[in-house]
Amino acid sequence: MPVLNFLNQYQKKRLQKALRDSSCPHFRERVLILLLLNDGKTYQEIAEFIGCSHRTVAYWAAHGDPDSLESLSDGRSPGKPRKANREYIELLLKLSETNPREIGFDFDKWTSTRLATYLSQQTGIELSSSQVRRILKKNR
Repeated sequence: MPVLNFLNQYQKKRLQKALRDSSCPHFRERVLILLLLNDGKTYQEIAEFIGCSHRTVAYWAAHGDPDSLESLSDGRSPGKPRKANREYIELLLKLSETNPREIGFDFDKWTSTRLATYLSQQTGIELSSSQVRRILKKNR
């Protein structure tokens, strides 16, 4: 049975403010879990309401510290910045639709390896052929 009103007034106000101000959906979901638990909702009710698993609710109910908002944030670093910026992707899409012979090549079809090599020469951004395929698949 959930414990009703386990948060003090300060914790509740702080979590409500964090819920309104944050743009990270994962962080907001974790804050909402704590607030709904405070209202007496069961794990199953919260999981159905938010659209997450029962296990996720149980984890954040145990590990989320209402006194430390950092405990609710994603501990992973955002990672290495993407090499392919918007301009690169637009150039890739435009180039993939043109005939290579129009640019002066001896072949009729682009392959991801040829696209990656040509764009590397043009932009200085080196991507693998599999990365080029992934970008094309995502943006078509």
